[in-house]
Amino acid sequence: MTSLSYSPVHPLMASGRETPRVLSIAGSDPSGGAGIQADLKSIAAQGGYGMAAITALTAQNTLGVSAVHVPPVEFLRRQLDAISTDIAIDAVKIGMLGDAAVIDEVRCWLEAVRPAVVVLDPVMIATSGDRLLQGSAEEALRSLLPLADLITPNLPELAVLLGEPEAADWPSALDQGKRLAAECGTTVLVKGGHLAGAECPDALVNTSGLLRQDVIEVAGPRVETKNSHGTGCSLSSALATVQARTGDWEASLRIVKPWLLKALVHSGNLDVGQGNGPVHHFHHQRVLRPGDFAAAMWKAATPELEAIYKLSFIEGLQSGSLPEAAFSYYLAQDAIYLNGYSRVLARAGALAPTEEEQLFWAKASQQCLEVESELHRNWLSTREASPVTGPVTKSYVDHLLATSATGSYAVLLASILPCYWLYAEVGQQLHAAYVEAGAPAEHPYADWLKTYADEDFAAATRNAINFTDAAATAASEKERTAMMEAFSRSCGYETAFFDAPRLFA
Repeated sequence: MTSLSYSPVHPLMASGRETPRVLSIAGSDPSGGAGIQADLKSIAAQGGYGMAAITALTAQNTLGVSAVHVPPVEFLRRQLDAISTDIAIDAVKIGMLGDAAVIDEVRCWLEAVRPAVVVLDPVMIATSGDRLLQGSAEEALRSLLPLADLITPNLPELAVLLGEPEAADWPSALDQGKRLAAECGTTVLVKGGHLAGAECPDALVNTSGLLRQDVIEVAGPRVETKNSHGTGCSLSSALATVQARTGDWEASLRIVKPWLLKALVHSGNLDVGQGNGPVHHFHHQRVLRPGDFAAAMWKAATPELEAIYKLSFIEGLQSGSLPEAAFSYYLAQDAIYLNGYSRVLARAGALAPTEEEQLFWAKASQQCLEVESELHRNWLSTREASPVTGPVTKSYVDHLLATSATGSYAVLLASILPCYWLYAEVGQQLHAAYVEAGAPAEHPYADWLKTYADEDFAAATRNAINFTDAAATAASEKERTAMMEAFSRSCGYETAFFDAPRLFA
């Protein structure tokens, strides 16, 4: 990526807000693919707070526009004033304006309010080819161009603004962009979407020195899809939102272009309409179905399970050949671990959002202490075992305690789960092998292996899985990433815990 250190961000150029407040002034598309509807989706997808002042009502769908109604311009001004007298606006995106009276009203409002970022998408010709601006209003629209910080015409609109034929190739498009930028004294985004070929470049053009060079091209592949309805609306509103944070048009374009590319790639997943369908604005925010995250966790746990089954400790426990010293070390460390684990489970109960989950984790915490006192100490009381906390035990408990301190219920559950899930899975396999061998009474660890057949523990494990999966479904993408990291780390500690007796006993 090109270095972006060439120019500092002036404090008036961008709000730097984590959630920019972005106003779209545009027409309505009842099918949801373009206009106000696409703008609000794009603003939300880029982390902004979207607002809307509606300039026109259209009757359209993916097959085309059948009617346009422009409400009284006085009502548009009432909308604009209602927003700007109450809410600070970090960026404005202007789309379909309808007629000259609407354009004049928007120009007067812009001159009075002077928003920090103004992106003008001169909506004149829809992707379907329909004209969305009255011919008499084209001159009025040209008078609005100097008030914009960025103009984003498609190639047919760029040609209309210059009164020329549409550019047939990329060099001609760039030349038109330079001349429009010089004429308006602002930055123009020249878009290659209407050209043929495998590539689909975009270019920021400014001839007055506001960019690090007059033309900054950002390459990109062309996506072969019929679903491009609202692409221009989506791009311009996303750029307005990101620009309110970055204050740098090149940086903003390099963020937005890959997002829009994937929105086109995944557009077919929406299955909307019979014609030119919309782009997928929220492709990056996949909605989880129940069980999806649990399946992903199980896939992540599989390599650890495979490693656990190969450990000499597990093989010896299954056959009964495991040295008693190694087993005693394991139990001693397990007792220490469960003491810390019970505190983490209690913390999960305190964070749980429902009474059912609160009771479940509270009971689990109590059972940990009961297991430690009744089973582990009864075994250990007649055998020599080191009471010193082993390095793996300490690291595992420290990891759980650190996760519990983050305050995220979902991430905490992910870190807790392997002790249920992997332990239950390994236990079931060991007990099944013990039964298959005829359940020999002389097996030195027979009583221990029988505990793995406990249906109550199997049911508790299923509950823990379901609670964790539900928490993931409600979590953000960032939190789910943290969940998977915590889960994977705990899985690794489970493997190390089973292997510790070989190393430290």
